[in-house]
Amino acid sequence: MKKIVISLGGSILVPSLESNNIARYVSVLKKISGICRLFIVVGGGGEARRYIGVARGLGAGEAAADELGIMVTRLNARLLIAGLGEAAYPRVAENYTEALEFALSGKIVVMGGITPAQTTDAVSAVLAESVGADLLINATSIDGIYSADPKKDASAVRHERLTPRELLEILTANRMNAGANTVLDIVAGKVIERSGIPLLVIDGREPDNLYRAIAEGAFLGTIVSKEGAEPRPA
Repeated sequence: MKKIVISLGGSILVPSLESNNIARYVSVLKKISGICRLFIVVGGGGEARRYIGVARGLGAGEAAADELGIMVTRLNARLLIAGLGEAAYPRVAENYTEALEFALSGKIVVMGGITPAQTTDAVSAVLAESVGADLLINATSIDGIYSADPKKDASAVRHERLTPRELLEILTANRMNAGANTVLDIVAGKVIERSGIPLLVIDGREPDNLYRAIAEGAFLGTIVSKEGAEPRPA
């Protein structure tokens, strides 16, 4: 059975507590877990940004703000576990060793953040490497990796396929531009390059997109892989 890691952006799962999408994802994730071994890394979303903003306003340093962000990602992960019920391991994995241990149960493993100054995208890339995943999926609020931020530049073009080296070149170039916004961070890009694990970036705002991508190989997004390493349906 294939192992798949999904980086589930907090902005699509829990944009706020009042308007969360957890219930919409639960049935789809349960269905996916029936055809593959599933690991999920949950982001912080709007709630994390609210906590971090308040902390900074109170004079907290960036390290303290990062710790708050990690706590919120784990709270979001705990909410997802509650929704998944018996399908998920009952604890949030707080490091990669725990993720491997929890996976022995055969249940869905859910994580949040781990290390200050490291995004959950980077966590998901390292997790994919640690568990020997067959595929890493980044479910975000846009349908792939673009030549520019499509929310700001109407002429931005979506890349259908990239090599890991091309992805790193895009991430590095964007990082040099003040205020740039990229789908992934450069740490995640470097881990993807060294591991050789295929990455699929898709629009995660519609949960069924995840199932179609995994079960049918049908998706609109960007594939990042070495030549001959195209991901196949589970």
